[in-house]
Order: sequence, then structure tokens, then C-alpha cells
Amino acid sequence: MKSGVRALGIAESYGDDADRSTLAGAVVRADGVLDGLAYGSCTVGGTDATDAVGSLADELARPDVRYVLVGTVAPAWYNLLALSSVHAAVDRPVLAVTFETSSGLEPALREAFSGDALERRLEIYHALPPRHELSVNDETVYVRHLGCDAAEAADVVRTFTPAGGRPEPVRVARVAARAGDSYVRALE
Repeated sequence: MKSGVRALGIAESYGDDADRSTLAGAVVRADGVLDGLAYGSCTVGGTDATDAVGSLADELARPDVRYVLVGTVAPAWYNLLALSSVHAAVDRPVLAVTFETSSGLEPALREAFSGDALERRLEIYHALPPRHELSVNDETVYVRHLGCDAAEAADVVRTFTPAGGRPEPVRVARVAARAGDSYVRALE
């Protein structure tokens, strides 16, 4: 992959008592150069994360971004991302890269929600593409992908991960989200 290929990484940060989660989007080139930042937010425990991610991508308005990488499918306390909707909104491959083994979110969703709130989340959760284990720099990550095949998804994750297991666009977005969240809290 050429060094100038760009990916948008999206990550979030929120405190224990927050009702909003700070989202950050970081455009990073394959050679590791940061090339853009934007901020957004979504409701903790809500259902607006998918729209917030689409809005963040729209705000950046970067047709040169070839891939969108998200660091979770359940930001802001189970505000689940409908990856197919994100894919349709951004019109490019979307990869969700997570970092922990998991037997799945369904038991936690059933414990935290009931009624329509649970059913809506389960519908989104069951529509997610399957997770695939991937070895990157002697670490294991788990990748869901839409808009590309497994081989391309693996290449993207490995290319954008110069060290450790966290792809640089997601790592930078996570750092930016934490800084943005700290700033917002300092203003309160």
C-alpha cells in the first residue's frame, strides 16, 4: 500500500458520570502522518452513535480517505454502531478493530436493557459482520469489515499498525478523544 493512502480512525472517550461521549476522527496516512482531526459526540447509553460517526465523516469531507476504522462497535455504553449504515454513509470500506477476546455483547446487552431498547440493540448487534482474529506485530486483534474482503482488511490493519496492535488512525483518534473530553470537562 502506498504511503499516502489515508484512513479515518474514530474513537471515543467519556467519564463515568457523563451523559455525552466525545468522538474524535483522525485522518492518518499509511506512513503515520496525521492529516486531519474532527470532533463530535453521541449520547451515553443512547442510539445515536451511527449517525454521529456519519456526521463526523461528513464534517471532515475528505474524499481522499480510502478506509474508515472504528475502535469499537459499542461506544458510549452500548450505543451500538450499525456498521452497514456507516458503510453506506461513507461509501468506502469500514473496519471495526477491537482488542479483547469476547464471547459477545448479547449477555451484557440483556443485563443492561429490556423491551424496545434491548430489541433495537440486538437487531443492530446481530446484523454486524463476524469478527475475525488477526495477528498484528505479535498481538491479536479482532476485525469486522464491510466493503472489502478479509485479505484487504488484514492488509489495511497491518499497514496502519506500525507498532503494537492498535491501528494508528484509531490510536490517534483515541488520544484526541481523551484530550477533547478532558477539555470539555474542564469547561463544566
